[in-house]
Amino acid sequence: MQFSKRLDLFGDEVFASLNQKRRELEAAGRPVWDLSVGTPDFPTPDYIKKALVDSCADDANWKYALHDKDELKQAVCDYYKRRFDVDGLEPDQVISCRGTQEGMQYVCAALADPGDIALIPDPCYPVFRAGTQLAGATPYYYQLTAEHGFLPHVADIPDDVADKAKYMIVSLPANPVGSVGTPEVYEEIIAFAKKHDIVIVHDNAYADVVFEGVSSSFFNYPGAMDVGVEFLSLSKSFDVTGVRLSFLVGRKDIVQATYKLRSQVDFGMFFAEQNVAIACLKGPLDGVERQRLAYKERRDALCDGLEAIGWERPNCHGTLFVWARLPHGRTDSLAFTLELMEKTGVIVTPGASFGPAGEGYVRFALVLPPEKIKEAVAQIGKADL
Repeated sequence: MQFSKRLDLFGDEVFASLNQKRRELEAAGRPVWDLSVGTPDFPTPDYIKKALVDSCADDANWKYALHDKDELKQAVCDYYKRRFDVDGLEPDQVISCRGTQEGMQYVCAALADPGDIALIPDPCYPVFRAGTQLAGATPYYYQLTAEHGFLPHVADIPDDVADKAKYMIVSLPANPVGSVGTPEVYEEIIAFAKKHDIVIVHDNAYADVVFEGVSSSFFNYPGAMDVGVEFLSLSKSFDVTGVRLSFLVGRKDIVQATYKLRSQVDFGMFFAEQNVAIACLKGPLDGVERQRLAYKERRDALCDGLEAIGWERPNCHGTLFVWARLPHGRTDSLAFTLELMEKTGVIVTPGASFGPAGEGYVRFALVLPPEKIKEAVAQIGKADL
């Protein structure tokens, strides 16, 4: 029996190798510093957990959720005004989804037919590539390079490719490279989209984890609402990664087309989860700021430490991730990652997992407190790498 080539998307063999090595280390009783996966280690705020418990006690919330509650959609609109000072967003420009991981597949399918071209960053979060390929579209990779601060540089995209492209995925702050957008970059992207009639799909999962630069929405920039949509995720800001609370927001026709596709395979978000999202959107933001500062302390501990032991200073102006060039002229990120695990117990993600332009780098996740990160750096410094 033959299976679709679309199954060959996610680099499972890489993660299988890493997990096998980790099991071997743990079985041998060796200490492990896992900096590979960006799952926040901060506790979920009590008011959010209470919203879930209270909602689950109400029998009405256990029925089919065939729609997003009006209160939820309005809460997203109000949050955009409160958090980003974005005016004019209406409830029919908002739909829920179970994380960008799910939502990306539907918006790609709504925008492209098999054989169409889509512009995808390289390196990128793998779901950008997967969502495009599952829609049957062909990715054209625009590179995020150190030369341009790991930011999109649309001047490098050929006009003939841009004229054929249906959409361009932009992710700022960017996983895995840690770059943060600038007004100039956003303005260039919007002008580029208008010139070539391209839809922009902006992933804004790390808007609340910015250390240097501007923390913003795509819609803070003139013309953005005319050309695109944005994913707003609550996962990292409010430590609710397991609940999968995200929204596609923006141009009405794109949002509604995406909803039409999603409604064919999903009965909607559990009402209790919708109430959790409302609690996040309406709740206090002081904890979000404290958490940002805590991530910054971790970033400084890791980047300062790696630089002190002879690495080139990594890139991380935002997100939970530090993007580091391999030391001493090394080029094979998977081989380096496995050797690093064996010699130090420090687990990272090979850059090649995020696309060809990621080769020669590794990604660290800021998911341990500063003292543990310093321990990990000390182990790396002792190893002969």
